[in-house]
Amino acid sequence: MTRKRLREGFTTGSAAAAAAKAALLFLAGNKPEEVEIPLPVGGRLRIPIRSVMIEGAGARATVVKDGGDDPDVTNKATIGATVFLETTGGGILIEGGKGVGKVTRRGLPVEPGEAAINPVPRQQISDALSEGMAEAGVTGAIRAVIDVEDGEEIAKRTLNPRLGIIGGISILGTRGTVKPFSHESYRETIRISMNVARQAGLESIGLSTGGKSEGFLRRLRPDLPEISFVQVADFFSFSLKEAAERGFNDILYACFFGKLVKMAKGHEYTHAKESRIDFALLSEWCRIHRMERSKLRGIRNANTAREALSIIREDPGGKAVLKHVLGEALRNARFYAGPIPKLAFYLFDVDGTLLGVANEAE
Repeated sequence: MTRKRLREGFTTGSAAAAAAKAALLFLAGNKPEEVEIPLPVGGRLRIPIRSVMIEGAGARATVVKDGGDDPDVTNKATIGATVFLETTGGGILIEGGKGVGKVTRRGLPVEPGEAAINPVPRQQISDALSEGMAEAGVTGAIRAVIDVEDGEEIAKRTLNPRLGIIGGISILGTRGTVKPFSHESYRETIRISMNVARQAGLESIGLSTGGKSEGFLRRLRPDLPEISFVQVADFFSFSLKEAAERGFNDILYACFFGKLVKMAKGHEYTHAKESRIDFALLSEWCRIHRMERSKLRGIRNANTAREALSIIREDPGGKAVLKHVLGEALRNARFYAGPIPKLAFYLFDVDGTLLGVANEAE
């Protein structure tokens, strides 16, 4: 069966750029149904305009953000731009309005006190306005205020509150288009989250494979602030390298058994599509700890990590097996993190039971 090609969308930055250009063209006597904007990586994109109207002394246009087949919480958000022709001065000023967050912590691409409009989309908006000025024959100064309808509510479903961005979402996008399930976009989220923690002076970072394992680790370590915790999904080697590069002294890693076995095998990326659990290797580790043959067969033929784990936990040597697997994961983590940071792995069951801890001091 032929796999359906995933549809690309466009970023909040591209949506804001299109809205700003459309509002400027409207002030010059045009009412565009779509506009063409430049992309940060080169090339151009045509974006439909939802609405355009006079707004006080300026004009406001809106664009519905289309994330394509990427499951982004900002998909279908209405991004607006109100553009004013200033009577004095020159140049282009871009501000954040209602629904656009404000930065309060260091470590982000934008300084504290500024609107959360990242440098690349800010330049994209400016370039789109420059094009609009040339097309419409407008000279002088331009002021554009970017807004997001219901941006404050949407932001509650993002990392913004944790990162210290208050009052709305961020205007983002290094490419201008959204590539579905982009690894790079998730890696950038990991980097930014670590930057915020480091800039806050934190020396410990709590990595986890997802929200549940993070929650269990936070329960164990209530002494660590919320920004110490970063969900790294399947990016095992990448997250360790990034944490070490930023100089964290302590790296904690929380996971469930399936991911742990993949880390113990040495997989740098643990997603099911790119790495599989090696049940034969797991069975060999169990044999080392003298598990009986019938159980070894059950593990070798297991369909899921959970099935294998249930067999291991029922065995008298189960704890030793789990400690062995944790040790293998810790050894691989040391390879990726380098010699300096302290490392600790926390293995949880899905109900939050702590099944094992490994650190080199042990």
